[in-house]
Amino acid sequence: MSTRNSQRGATLFVGLVMLVVLTLLVISAIRSSNTDLRIAGNMQMQGEAAAAAQQTIEQIISSNFTTDPAASIASAVAGAGAITPDYALAASAVCIGSVPISNSNLNPANPSESPCVSSSAASNTGVISSSGKPVKTGDSWCYAQQWDVQASAVSSAGTGANATTHQGVHLRVPAGTGCS
Repeated sequence: MSTRNSQRGATLFVGLVMLVVLTLLVISAIRSSNTDLRIAGNMQMQGEAAAAAQQTIEQIISSNFTTDPAASIASAVAGAGAITPDYALAASAVCIGSVPISNSNLNPANPSESPCVSSSAASNTGVISSSGKPVKTGDSWCYAQQWDVQASAVSSAGTGANATTHQGVHLRVPAGTGCS
């Protein structure tokens, strides 16, 4: 028997081994791409949950939520839920503090601050109104309030995606606005 005949079986064997190795590499690549696809999908769902929570906070903040926080939150959650039906939304707004603003910290010439100035009939206080008269010292008719608005979005499609977002809000409110 010649050497040539004995080598034909070895070539077949080496070819089969290479085919098995190549098949294993292809299977590994497919599994890796499926894992990457799942990761990207999970990141997208997590991003959608965060966006739904942020949208809820924006809806709360865009309303005058300080007068009736519970009603504003319920309205915002219902509105955001209609836009993002795949997420269960919950929100809360907590007043952290309310501090009166003194007249000396206001500029009566500024139209947005003039409703807060409590009086223009006072003696030399250092603050001059737009009419040139001194402004009374003491507290103004406005308070500075700080709120923590929180929203949570949990996937109702069973994906496990969820996000909780907090946003601090600093508001100037009329005196007497509750901080509860």
